[in-house]
Amino acid sequence: MQRPQPTNSRYDLKPNDFIVSKTDLKGKITYCNQIFMQIAKYSEEELIGTPHNIIRHPDMPKIVFKLLWDRIEHKEEIFAFVKNLSKDGGYYWVYANVTASLGINGNIIGYYSVRRKPSEKGIKVCGDLYAKLLEIEKSGGMEASGKFLNDLLKEKGVSYDELVASLQG
Repeated sequence: MQRPQPTNSRYDLKPNDFIVSKTDLKGKITYCNQIFMQIAKYSEEELIGTPHNIIRHPDMPKIVFKLLWDRIEHKEEIFAFVKNLSKDGGYYWVYANVTASLGINGNIIGYYSVRRKPSEKGIKVCGDLYAKLLEIEKSGGMEASGKFLNDLLKEKGVSYDELVASLQG
């Protein structure tokens, strides 16, 4: 499936909306709720079996997804502000919680994500930060953007989790 060309159309979740999806170990969607389909503008048939990155917006730096995958592959949950791309080229921001789904023997059998309406403060701060990280990635790669992010957190005296939580409020 060809990726849509991004537009400036912004869609917002309602305060009580929750987007839910599950993926297999390779990141292919195995479940998505109605709100996910509505805001992403895809049908269930188009989403099930498709890599979750079908909704990855080009404004998202790779380092954010590296951090996400590093955490969930170690059975640690993560929260993140994510800008997603709808099928029609529009975009929507989410405050995402991503965790590993564990089988009865404790092995990872897939991944589970619940997303809700993000704060405007989080969108603003992360939008600016992600633009800077993307710029750094273009010239120095993901390692350089990771160093910038770590240096920024150290300078602010907070962990990644503390920063993200403070932005959501």
